[in-house]
Amino acid sequence: MPQRIVVLDGYTLTPAQPGYKPPPGELDWEPLTSLGELIVHDRTPTEEVVAHAQGAPIVLTNKTVIDAKAIQSLPELRYIGVLATGTNIVDLDAARQRGIPVTNVPGYSTASVAQHVFALLLELATHTAAHAQAVREGQWSRCPDFSFTVAPIVELAGKTLGIVGLGAIGKQVARIGHAMGMKIAAAHQSSMRQVDLPGIAIDWMPVDDLFAHADVITLHCPLTDQTRGLVNAQRLGRMKPTAYLINTGRGPLVDESALAEALAQGRLAGAGLDVLSTEPPPPDNPLLGAPRCVITPHIAWASYEARQRLMRIAADNIRAFLDGRAVNVVN
Repeated sequence: MPQRIVVLDGYTLTPAQPGYKPPPGELDWEPLTSLGELIVHDRTPTEEVVAHAQGAPIVLTNKTVIDAKAIQSLPELRYIGVLATGTNIVDLDAARQRGIPVTNVPGYSTASVAQHVFALLLELATHTAAHAQAVREGQWSRCPDFSFTVAPIVELAGKTLGIVGLGAIGKQVARIGHAMGMKIAAAHQSSMRQVDLPGIAIDWMPVDDLFAHADVITLHCPLTDQTRGLVNAQRLGRMKPTAYLINTGRGPLVDESALAEALAQGRLAGAGLDVLSTEPPPPDNPLLGAPRCVITPHIAWASYEARQRLMRIAADNIRAFLDGRAVNVVN
């Protein structure tokens, strides 16, 4: 009998604003349909998790919480797959007590996130959007000269790129920065293992020193009790007024009020953020109106290629489970 596979929040793999129509074949569920009877719910409210997952031995989720009560209420449940890397939306202890493996999808978006880091950084350094808008508004047509600028343009070659968290994404960011001629520095703590990147010299230093030394700080560490609020008023105060902050990791790594104040007071050249502490953000989030702050709606992971890779790895995880050799188990 085919396995029933239930996806609780299919919209997370095709995140499109209402009115935007993705091209045909934008993302195909075929890797999962080949493994069993697939039921995809676009969204699942918390109170409907049990109803949507009822009778399914395999349940997949991205943002929909599967708590202990839901796990206890689903006797047929044998496997939970998280369609992301982070797994805090599943009660891992409750699943372990039931002997239910919980798997994740690591590494699917490394290249895309690293690319987005530099999309944000280059926008801050070059102001491409502002210059393009000026051309659209006719400023170039009215200009008496062959060239004009509307904001300072900064060359990144020779600048120091400070990386907090040198995991897979941090390493890829280091490679790209190095290829652009940047110097690479990384945060070192006693609990962190120093890693080597062939052909790239890494200047390891304590976190506080990194904030004071680097021209760009980019965050790639996990969100823990120790890293929550990592970028606070004190560390922002140590940064050069010409420095940039980039966050494509987790919103709560940054004290948003402190960052907004630093930007408003001109104590920081700019910030590029793809994540915020609450998503979607409330209208009164202080960063939404902050100067020299570029914010994108949590899209660093969302390239077509990354989502296709996510789908393929999720299917491979299920296939391995069905073969009795579960992989990427996090509990």
